Amino acid sequence: MDFTPDSGSITMFSTTWCGYCKRLKKQLDAQGIGYTEINIEEVHGTAEIVEQINGGNRTVPTVLFPDGSAATNPSAAEIAERLAA
Repeated sequence: MDFTPDSGSITMFSTTWCGYCKRLKKQLDAQGIGYTEINIEEVHGTAEIVEQINGGNRTVPTVLFPDGSAATNPSAAEIAERLAA
């Protein structure tokens, strides 16, 4: 499966219990930044994608950008900056 987002948005891998994920979603909503949320505990194979990006760790939120790059626990400001570039 390809989780690369469309231009101007991100894919965020998260879990339901992640406080950092909840905070980032609120900030993205407030700034009007589009995202697709993927719960790694519910979507088969996505925990492995997160582990691959993060050197074996299941760290969330892990964000994918339209250019195929990724960031772990980025700020909303960093996401906005990278999407604007």
